Amino acid sequence: MPETLTETKTEVKTLESEERQTIVHCSIGDNDDYAYRIWPSTFLVEHGTGRRAKLVTAYNISFAPQWTINDGKGFTLIFEGLSKGCAKFDLKEIIPQDGGFEVLNIPRNNMDVYQVNF
Repeated sequence: MPETLTETKTEVKTLESEERQTIVHCSIGDNDDYAYRIWPSTFLVEHGTGRRAKLVTAYNISFAPQWTINDGKGFTLIFEGLSKGCAKFDLKEIIPQDGGFEVLNIPRNNMDVYQVNF
């Protein structure tokens, strides 16, 4: 029986780490004429390891090539969970042109919910 208990704990721990997410609420200036979009090649890049947490989904913003008109409400990005040892990371939109979203040196918090401004 103890072996079964150990196996169950390992499975729960694995599922727990797979379900973690990092949420980034983003604000942009209130210029009414401004449109924006997000590329799937947007990552959270962990300092130290360089590991990239992938973008899972986004709310209130279109994925390229579509555009979203700025409504002043901003948008939310959901990423994979960061590694447990991560203390600081960068948000980087890696695209084949100038003007990608980028926020550097974001300190990690216990909630893994962040607010950034562009």
